[in-house]
Parts: sequence; C-alpha cells; structure tokens
Amino acid sequence: MKKIILVSIFLLLLVGCSLSNSPTSKVEDLLSKYQMLDKDIEEGINNVVGEETLTPSQGARYKDLIEKQYKNLSYEIKDERYDGNSATITVEIEVLDYKKAINEVSSSYLQRDDYTVEEYNSAKLDALEKVKDKVLYTIDFEVNKDANGNWRLASLSNETIKKILGMY
Repeated sequence: MKKIILVSIFLLLLVGCSLSNSPTSKVEDLLSKYQMLDKDIEEGINNVVGEETLTPSQGARYKDLIEKQYKNLSYEIKDERYDGNSATITVEIEVLDYKKAINEVSSSYLQRDDYTVEEYNSAKLDALEKVKDKVLYTIDFEVNKDANGNWRLASLSNETIKKILGMY
C-alpha cells in the first residue's frame, strides 16, 4: 500500500513539474503575478508612477488605480499554437476600460488653454476612479524553449502592456 501511495505521489509530482514548464503555464504564471501584485509587478508600478509628473497625492491615487486594474484582471486561455520550440498562447483578458476615460478627459481639455498640468492630472485621476466599464482584449503571448528545454516568455510588447493596463 505504501508503494502505491509513493508511486502516486511521484507521478503527481512528475506531472505537476512537467505542467509547470508548459507555454500555457508560463502565461498563467505571468498573469497571476499581475493579479497578486507580485514584488516585480509592484516594482514596475512604482517605476511607472515615478516617471509621471504627479504630486505625491496624485501619485498615490495613480498607484491605487493601477493596483486595482491588475487585481481585477481576468483572463481566459483561448488557443495554443506550437511550432517546434516556439508557441503562441492566445489569451482574452478583461480589464477596466481606462483608455475610454482618458480619451474623454483629454478631448474636453483639448478645447481649453487655461489649465495646469496638476489640474489636468487630477481630472484624469477623477475619471479613472469612476471607471466601471470593462473591455476585452486579445493578446498573443510568444513563448520559446531555451537550450535547457525550459519554456520562457518573450518580452512583452508595449501594446500588450497597454492592454493589461486597460490603456490600449
């Protein structure tokens, strides 16, 4: 009986390990990092916020909005295509439609010339905080096998990053 249990555990671990080295699992791992605000994602958020021309309170609001976006990201794997040591994983993600809110604020401010950067940024943040509508995007993630047989995600394009942020 112990041998059967040990063999079962071994097989389970073997299957589990091989599944974690699949192109789909690599994409799921990445999207999970966004949802869980992994330390690398958190660092990236801090870098993005730091590059903006925002007051400290605006920066905190913007950081909260990005975190909200990532935590609420949902996705579904739609397709897997393999070509030797390369794979394309097609994913449909659903995120808050931040782009629509930004466009609406921008179009109203384009008609004016009597505003400050701080006022404009506050208006954008106000609009983003009210966003409830979501948008679906389709993303093709490229995954390649390295020399050791491990699947690795290719670098994300700017388009993909904007889609994940809801700004495409």
